[in-house]
Amino acid sequence: MTDEARGAPPSGVSAADGAAPTDDAVWRPDVLGNDWICRDLTLPAGAVATLVRRRRTLDAGTPSKPAILYLHGFADYFFQVHVADAFEADGYPFHALDLRGYGRSIGRGTGAPGDPGDDPNYVTDLSVYAQELDAALQVMQTEGHEDVVVVAHSAGGLIASLWAHARPGRLAALVLNSPWFDLNSHWFDRVISTRAVGALGKVAPKVPVGALGQDYGRALHRTTGGEWDYDLAWKPIEGFPVRAGWLREIRRGQAHLMRGLSISCPVLVTASARTGAHQGWHAELLTTDSVLDVRHIRSRASKLGPDVTQIAVDGGAHDLALSPEPTRSVYLRTVLGWLDARLPTAVSESR
Repeated sequence: MTDEARGAPPSGVSAADGAAPTDDAVWRPDVLGNDWICRDLTLPAGAVATLVRRRRTLDAGTPSKPAILYLHGFADYFFQVHVADAFEADGYPFHALDLRGYGRSIGRGTGAPGDPGDDPNYVTDLSVYAQELDAALQVMQTEGHEDVVVVAHSAGGLIASLWAHARPGRLAALVLNSPWFDLNSHWFDRVISTRAVGALGKVAPKVPVGALGQDYGRALHRTTGGEWDYDLAWKPIEGFPVRAGWLREIRRGQAHLMRGLSISCPVLVTASARTGAHQGWHAELLTTDSVLDVRHIRSRASKLGPDVTQIAVDGGAHDLALSPEPTRSVYLRTVLGWLDARLPTAVSESR
């Protein structure tokens, strides 16, 4: 992990001010249609991320709760409109961020260092994502949202945790949905293979070393019997190649977390109550976590900071917000209940 992820600001970014988007950055109609809009966040060295929100988050003049910034996982992007609906119905203005090389941001950079170019989702330094998180918060603050809650899923949960540790006092709260804190594999892969990938990632970072299983994606997408209709170019069923340099950095980030973080805001860690088989088709693909091992999530959660709440969701999928009903509504009500209970104190203490 670089000094940036340990607390120093990334290159070209002030820890106090974040990365300022260019003056000519404008909102444009989003692929979600209706009243959804998005804008580029132009980052140091020509990288680009994308911020998404509704045209009118809340009625003008309505007192609002802290704003939500949603962060996706690996081989993912924001399409979960029902999640935004739930937060906004409870008074939380909602924004989502597609990181560089993900979703709406694919192919929008200039091929500069840290920009994946035509290799979606690929970076070799997780700390570069501090640039778009800083920039997103700056845009939200210019809209009047002084208090922000990050809600992050899977790999986004790891990225958001490292960023929150490096930016004390920036968040009102952090909510993690099945965060990726360790490999879902046996000891040999988690220890011996990790060392081999670390060495390979230094000299041949683009070499593929793995791939996502396809069964979970097939269970989700409407074309293969699932409930959800999303862009398969941005969230392919087979995922994107897992490359040595990227996996090396993920393992470095997970090792950093294992040494202990000091996230200053309240943290909610949510995960399915049970782990399911992560290889092959089975009847519980969407009622267990069939991507990660929930035991790893539970055991690592205490490493995040002094104020961590853990909640297990019975019948939850890996992405709890995509679980079958009524589980996904239970998950969303659980998150909103926790935020409503914790934020009055958390926000007042942050000021």
